[in-house]
Amino acid sequence: MPKELLLQVSPETAANGVLLKEHVAKLVRSSIAEIQHIEIRKRSIDARQKAIKINLKIEIYFAGEPVLENKIELPDYQNVSNAQEVIVVGAGPAGLFAALQLIELGLKPIVIERGKDVRGRRRDLKAINRDHLVNEDSNYCFGEGGAGTYSDGKLYTRSKKRGDVDRILRLLVAFGASPEILIEAHPHIGTNKLPKIIEDIREKIIEMGGQVLFDTKLTDIVVKNSEVQGVVIQNGDTIEASQIILATGHSARDIFELLDRKKIHIEAKPFALGVRAEHPQELIDQIQYSCDYRGEFLPPAPYSIVKQVNGRGMYSFCMCPGGVIAPCATSPGEVVTNGWSPSKRDQATANSGIVVELKLEDFKPYAKFGALAGMEFQKAIEQKAWHLAGQTQKVPAQRMVDFSQSKTSADIPKTSYVPGTTSVELGQVFPGFLTQIMRQGFSEFGKSMKGYFTNDAILHAPESRTSSPVRIPRDNYTLEHTQIKGLYPCGEGAGYAGGIISAAIDGEKCALAIAQSIRS
Repeated sequence: MPKELLLQVSPETAANGVLLKEHVAKLVRSSIAEIQHIEIRKRSIDARQKAIKINLKIEIYFAGEPVLENKIELPDYQNVSNAQEVIVVGAGPAGLFAALQLIELGLKPIVIERGKDVRGRRRDLKAINRDHLVNEDSNYCFGEGGAGTYSDGKLYTRSKKRGDVDRILRLLVAFGASPEILIEAHPHIGTNKLPKIIEDIREKIIEMGGQVLFDTKLTDIVVKNSEVQGVVIQNGDTIEASQIILATGHSARDIFELLDRKKIHIEAKPFALGVRAEHPQELIDQIQYSCDYRGEFLPPAPYSIVKQVNGRGMYSFCMCPGGVIAPCATSPGEVVTNGWSPSKRDQATANSGIVVELKLEDFKPYAKFGALAGMEFQKAIEQKAWHLAGQTQKVPAQRMVDFSQSKTSADIPKTSYVPGTTSVELGQVFPGFLTQIMRQGFSEFGKSMKGYFTNDAILHAPESRTSSPVRIPRDNYTLEHTQIKGLYPCGEGAGYAGGIISAAIDGEKCALAIAQSIRS
């Protein structure tokens, strides 16, 4: 049996197999020749001290021991062409992993997706970046793979109690992701690599007898005697099924409005909202690594920061080392930001959402909208940003210290946000209480991260799609909607996930619940 060992080494040693073997040999009092193989199981960075260390969990195989092959293969999917059909609305991580799980359980998924496939989406992303044109059904949020496909593919999750995180990671590896995601403390695929993985998942669904229908927008849910009968799509056709997984994502406002019109119970849900802050990556490296130069053995530094300001949490969200800020509006007449990184995280800037937690009481000015009050609060800020930026996809922007001092920036340097920026005093974008919290909060951030609070940092507004402003309630055991039999609210859009991994886990859970319902 291999010997397990936890150790700390220098970044150079961790990156060099020969140096690592020499170091391990000394630790276990063995000769280098006796160590046949070292398998790294977990890796993380400890940057708390000036001398940065890499934490490793390894397995040591000594001479003569068989090296266990960690071969990762797909499940033995069966052909489900003639099996009972289940409609899956949405081809994001929740929908795709629900479809795979349905196939594994012997059921046929019919995945309907309002947007285009990953290749088709690229033209629409180019249009919003270059021409400021927003396609309401194909953009950074809608289309094959969902919001994560072209905004990073971060796989880190704190939701380990929700399900088997390692199972999802292993499935991603089996579909082509780097095995490194099984090792890293904060795994990440990268926007440049994730689309091919998504394509391969879709092809497997089709190969096994499932269906994936693009440019297919749900316009109604057919309900009779409080049970689902199927869905109506935009051309008027009805697709029949007695089970529907509703995995439409946190930006599917038309779905929330549809449910509200049909008196299918939904609830307003608190979320977080703020700005996306961009710093030079070199500055973040200097702050986090306490060095003048990061060197070749350390990755671009991330950061995570949380403060309590006036009784509210203000925190970093979806931090992108070596990344880019993207325009993520889903309708004309609004501005929305998000961030992403390529797999190498090799861009010159780092960006992160810096957001403030909201409370249901904040939505009182929109109380007439009932359960949609939070959505209307969110929408109003995005529309105001669009007007302030000249009714284009340019983003209202301000230097960080200037924002804290209520001072319009005299100039805004070129940032990674391709449509461009407009210098705006961002207090005009947000309600007064939110502006006050952020102004104070950035100063507090600077006390914890020396150098962070600087006019070299540019704030882009707003970062508003952190999570769904609506929850679609479901039974804790059956996972069905509390009111409608056969309707399974799922993933981020229903308020039960936050990110690729937790959404994928929730998709699998809903598929398992359906199989249990059918067989009981």
